Amino acid sequence: MPNHSPFKLFAFSTWDIVPVLCGLGHLAYVITMFLVFPHAPWWLLLLMGSVYAVSISWNINSVSHNFIHNPYFTSRFLNRLFSLIESLAIGFSQTFYHCVHMRHHVGNSDVQDETGDTIDWLSIYRYGQNGQPENVWKYTFYSYFRDDPGETLAELKQKYPQDVAWGIFEVVCYVSLVILGFLLNWKFMLFLIPFNYLGNCLSSLNGFYRHYGGNPDVPIAWGVSCYGRLYKWLWFYNGYHAEHHYRPRMHWTKMRQFHQEIAEEQKKAGVHVISNAHALGFLEPRLAKS
Repeated sequence: MPNHSPFKLFAFSTWDIVPVLCGLGHLAYVITMFLVFPHAPWWLLLLMGSVYAVSISWNINSVSHNFIHNPYFTSRFLNRLFSLIESLAIGFSQTFYHCVHMRHHVGNSDVQDETGDTIDWLSIYRYGQNGQPENVWKYTFYSYFRDDPGETLAELKQKYPQDVAWGIFEVVCYVSLVILGFLLNWKFMLFLIPFNYLGNCLSSLNGFYRHYGGNPDVPIAWGVSCYGRLYKWLWFYNGYHAEHHYRPRMHWTKMRQFHQEIAEEQKKAGVHVISNAHALGFLEPRLAKS
């Protein structure tokens, strides 16, 4: 449990300073892109846009994701402030994302029920056929257009009424930033749109392979893990995704130890493990045989 002493800055671990700095760096990178856009050559802009796209998926699935489960600060004000920073850097309300992600953990990428619906709005089975996951590329490129802000707001009002006002404030701040961006440099904003979409698609691709091959009926095998050393460091141990779904509140710094503790149980349950980072799951031989 975190120590909520008023003299302690971080709620769970001082290691959280790393994802916090990464979140600040992400927003700083977006601002830098805006500033250099009028002066940079096209090849540099394309390179920066591509890095920006990857950074969206990276942030959603590492910095933002860990923040949702274990808010970094003891101070409510600092957590609110960081939530706003993340909202501006990624391009959508962190509070709304929290609501959607908590529903994801209630359903755990569940299969369709008798009415053809799923609890988890992000489930890879939600738009599948005959009890099978949806095609990976359709899931990747369509998911962005399936978000329903009204549905999320209704869920937010029902489950987290204390966060509604802040969530709306984050949306207003982001929309205001977009409007300001168009007023200052509409060409940059048009340039940014396809890379923003691509970043969200990469996040969906990442999400697909975190559950493709998982067992929706066995809690310890809900997720799919990848233990690549560089991947787990850069993504703050979100590669341990089967472990994460089994214990969602486990802090990212404890994931490796937790994995070692339950390794035998995982093996017996048939937890699916891939060798590539989740976003590269389509390179797995298993996919070619499916």
